[in-house]
Amino acid sequence: MTADIRQYLVITGNYWAFTLTDGALRMLVVLHFNQLGYSPLEIALLFVFYEFFGVVTNLVGGYLGARMGLNRTMNIGLFLQIVALAMLAVPSAMLTVVWVMVAQALSGIAKDLNKMSAKSGIKLLVPDEQQGTLYKWVAILTGSKNTLKGVGFFLGGVLLMTAGFKGAVIIMAVGLGLVWLASLFLLGQDLGKSKAKPKFTDILSKSRAINVLSAARMFLFGARDVWFVVALPVYLHTVFGWDHWQVGGFMASWIIGYGFIQTIAPRITGNMEGKRPVVLWAAVLALIPAAIAGGLMAGWSPQWVVVGGLLLFGVLFAINSSLHSYLIVSYARGDGVSLDVGFYYMSNAAGRLLGTILSGWVYQVYGLEACLWISAGLVATAALLSVLLPERRPVMA
Repeated sequence: MTADIRQYLVITGNYWAFTLTDGALRMLVVLHFNQLGYSPLEIALLFVFYEFFGVVTNLVGGYLGARMGLNRTMNIGLFLQIVALAMLAVPSAMLTVVWVMVAQALSGIAKDLNKMSAKSGIKLLVPDEQQGTLYKWVAILTGSKNTLKGVGFFLGGVLLMTAGFKGAVIIMAVGLGLVWLASLFLLGQDLGKSKAKPKFTDILSKSRAINVLSAARMFLFGARDVWFVVALPVYLHTVFGWDHWQVGGFMASWIIGYGFIQTIAPRITGNMEGKRPVVLWAAVLALIPAAIAGGLMAGWSPQWVVVGGLLLFGVLFAINSSLHSYLIVSYARGDGVSLDVGFYYMSNAAGRLLGTILSGWVYQVYGLEACLWISAGLVATAALLSVLLPERRPVMA
């Protein structure tokens, strides 16, 4: 086993462990506070700091990764998640909205430091001329991460029922603490540290390709989260009458399937040639939420329309996401890669922030159909923006 593959496995292992706790925590918060009587909008607001600080972290985190090394930013991310989990292991009386929002802010910082470090690290382990290998490695990392996030959703629902909210977060904090200790010794020193010390102004991308792709990414993820984050779990619980473990299990199954499709996306799309595949896959995806909304408005069976439509949406969204994840790593510079990747995932976090706020507000005021129509419009915007991508991969230092 080569040193590069060993580092790839360490990075992937860290990313997996973090993602498991991230998915579980998301489901724990949604279900627990829905059980306490919080409205969909109030639940969405609990995640506002999580998403907002994800935007800030990606913007600044790329700069820190280039200055400090990706090993340090990844380990800082793991540690902050442990702190966030510990903050939630307090008596119920202390779990105020403000306290939970602060804990979610730390978790958002942690999540995006971890993600930025993992995606940037892969770029440094694959020779620039081996783009096919890079696409496959990124697809495996991204897909397996989302599969485990789905497992985390299910884990969150199960832990809430068996150990309670406090017991669940303590269990996760202890497990992630062991991973963090191992990472301190196993992750390569100065991974991704830029040879030339970047200026703070370098956090803003000067690449047209990365700017366009980042804008498309923002609308793509806003389109998912506008109905997936708050609206869908609450809809399944209140309209379908599903128990918490059923909601968590279904959401978990969706994410697991979504992650699996991401890992095999290179087999579905073939080798990337120009911008045409990105535009076409986004255009097809835009039709799905519109079709689900139309079916609900026509009075068709909500169970068949929502569940079947969500499964199809997951397949197409996974392919779109995998294509984007490959392109950003491919477009990014070799030296200071975290700057480009951090800027891109800042846009990703901005899309999630937009989607999260809209998910709670639009669902509470207008219902699931409105969330779906907005989703279709956001995906269509991402497709139109993708037309502006360059035909060929930019040559960067």
